[in-house]
This record gives sequence, structure tokens and C-alpha cells, in this order.
Amino acid sequence: MLTVDHVSVWLARKRVLEDISLRAEAGQITAIVGPNGSGKTTLLRAITQELPYAGKIYLEGTEIGALRGWELAARRAVLPQASSIAFPFTVLEIVRLGLSAGATAAPDTRALEALARVGLSGFEGRYYQELSGGEQQRVQLARVLTQVWAPIGPHGPCWLLLDEPVSSLDIGHQLEVMELAADYAARGGGVIAVMHDLNLTAMFAQQIILLASGHAIAQGPPAHVLTDDLPSRAYGCDLQVGTSPAPPIPYVLPQMARRTTHS
Repeated sequence: MLTVDHVSVWLARKRVLEDISLRAEAGQITAIVGPNGSGKTTLLRAITQELPYAGKIYLEGTEIGALRGWELAARRAVLPQASSIAFPFTVLEIVRLGLSAGATAAPDTRALEALARVGLSGFEGRYYQELSGGEQQRVQLARVLTQVWAPIGPHGPCWLLLDEPVSSLDIGHQLEVMELAADYAARGGGVIAVMHDLNLTAMFAQQIILLASGHAIAQGPPAHVLTDDLPSRAYGCDLQVGTSPAPPIPYVLPQMARRTTHS
């Protein structure tokens, strides 16, 4: 379990997250959703120790601030929203960076298998800068996978922490990446993902935390969070949420959305 306990974050003397608490379970996908500027990436960056915060964050009962860098690297891997590579590395060299956490399999074998999982077999010799934005995103996901290859490690479940993992992808590759995340969770690992697409979130996440203006306005399974009222309030527009017949999965109809007018 990964627990966030009353966490607040200040940036440039402005509070951008206020008193956020959540419990993310291994074996599930926990999605963080909300409008632009609501604090989604800030929350993930607090969880990954990239930003200072007030409050407590625990990984399997241990406060993450007490864990050394190599211990965290062996138990959780982070996919940032964007990655800038200044030097002409090949795809294989980028993916093999994830092996620095102490993986035991033959490096090239594991890196090549990770590339296959993200649909990039045969790309290992190409230069990273030559790829499209979506291909680069999948290369970074392959790197993350090599870092925490086994969903359950010596100290318990491992975690994928993903910031907008499908933002640059077409619908087919979006499904591929989300199915990969779902498989990782089904095999005992934990996944926390910042998401924008509410329909993909409803399809794959077991738990959702909905943020607005730095506050958590709802938490729970998709059917409890994705209602007409809560997303409409968070996003500032009137939304209609339907439910598929079987299995009952909420879906948002953007064609019916209307901006909320304020007097």
C-alpha cells in the first residue's frame, strides 16, 4: 500500500495542494484526475520525492523520506510527463538505464523484452531523437518497466508511478499502454497514474482521486466519482455521464458538454 497522509505542497509561497490523503492499493490502478492546474502532477511529484511537502507519505508502512535513493529505485519507477535527452542515445541505451536499480537478468534480454511489450521491437538501434513524441513516450515506459520488472519484489509490491502515460498516443497505443499497466497490477504490483481521459480512466482504474484547485473533491471507485455532478463541478462545465450495459462502466459524453456560465 502507498499512503498519502494529509499532504500539502507550497510552490513560490502559494499553496497548490491542500490536505490531500489517499490510499493506493497494490493490485489496482489508482488514477489521479482533474482539470489543468488542479495539482495532479504536483501530487505525483510529492509522492516521488521531487517536491517538498508537509504531511506524511508511506510505502508499505515505511515513510518514504526514510528510504535511501537506491531503495526507492528498486521499489518504484517513475514515468515523468516529459523527458528531454540532450545527447544522441540509442533507444536500447535509454531503456537500459532502468537496469541500474540492480536487475538480475541479462541486460539486453530484459531491455529488448520491455521494448516488445510497448510495441517497439526493432527500434533498439534507432536514435531516441529521431522518434515521434508518442514513440519516445513508449521508450520511456519501457525504461520504467525494466527498473521494476517483477511486480512483487523482496520487500513487497513494486510500483509504477505514471504521469500522463497516454497523452501523446493514438487510441490503439493508449489501450496497449493501459492494458500493460492493468497486467502489472493484476500480477500484484501497484500503479498510480495521472490521467486526462476520463473514459480510459473509467475503463482501467479501480480507484480515482478527483482534484480541483488543489483539493480532493472525491475519491473512490469510478462509479462513485464519475457522476454528473462531481466532474461537472471539477471541470467547470456541465457533463453527462452514462453507463455501459455490461459490465457497467461510466463514460462521459463530451458531445453533450456545455461550459458552466457564472453570473
